[in-house]
Amino acid sequence: MTGRFTQTKKLFTAKDLLITSLVSLAYLLLSYWLIGYQQDQLSLVLLFNVCYYLSFITRKFILGFSIFIIFWIIFDFMKAFPNYNYQEVNIQSLYETEKQWLGIQEAGKIITPNEYWAIHSNRFLDVLTGFFYLSWVPVPLGFAAFLFFKNRKWFLEFSLTFLFVNILGFIIYYVYPAAPPWYVQQYGFDFIAGTPGNTAGLHRFDAYFGVSVFKSLYEKSSNVFAAMPSLHSAYPLIVLYFGWRFRFTWINLFFATIMLGIWFSAVYTSHHYVLDVLAGITCAAIGIIIFSKLSQQKTISKWVEAYARKIA
Repeated sequence: MTGRFTQTKKLFTAKDLLITSLVSLAYLLLSYWLIGYQQDQLSLVLLFNVCYYLSFITRKFILGFSIFIIFWIIFDFMKAFPNYNYQEVNIQSLYETEKQWLGIQEAGKIITPNEYWAIHSNRFLDVLTGFFYLSWVPVPLGFAAFLFFKNRKWFLEFSLTFLFVNILGFIIYYVYPAAPPWYVQQYGFDFIAGTPGNTAGLHRFDAYFGVSVFKSLYEKSSNVFAAMPSLHSAYPLIVLYFGWRFRFTWINLFFATIMLGIWFSAVYTSHHYVLDVLAGITCAAIGIIIFSKLSQQKTISKWVEAYARKIA
């Protein structure tokens, strides 16, 4: 009984309770002020606190995965600051560039790859691309979880690179707001502020299985005018790079397949132009290179090692 009491006392203190309570309350109040109450925010707070107080290992796990929580919070808060309030949205110019550089001849006229696949879609590709597009969340998070239990330093290097690439992408969203292909297909070249998210070609996946998976996901979109770069296309490249760097073998074939599948799916479903995909690939490559250089700096390297020990 004494041992159990001592362990409980070590697991959380009054200081822990005070800090986590204040942080949780501050986040909920800020969220409510910026974008209004949403169930996801309360669920995130509950998840963090449950993991923090459940056990020592779950505390270390949630502290490590706080890097991904920071990414989600930044993405969520972007709803309060639509990028089209700061720069003109690129709609027709991007469409025309795609058609000029990568256009496909169909029935005597030049169309974009998105328009080509909208005409030539089929059930098999509808289902396949839907599964590929669903994988952009579980594959990076699953890989991160694997690294967490295998090597904490590797986990931090991967997670921080993931966050850094996202921040680069978010900056570009505000410098170069861009409409996705489905927007042109539905609304033409006119700018309509506050346009809701759309499943685009992924609605065929939902319809085939009689579900609303993608409908529920895209209803929560922070900003539809954030098509370039395609961060969906960046994530699997980050995973594959670290799979190669850490000398994994057969699993890299799986990662490469997922990567190519997501790249194709982004275009097939009219969520991104090929140019968006190429921009996402470039963003990932640049982010990996820059963060790799930054992580070699003495200050950052020491912080990573110290945090790795904290969650070890």
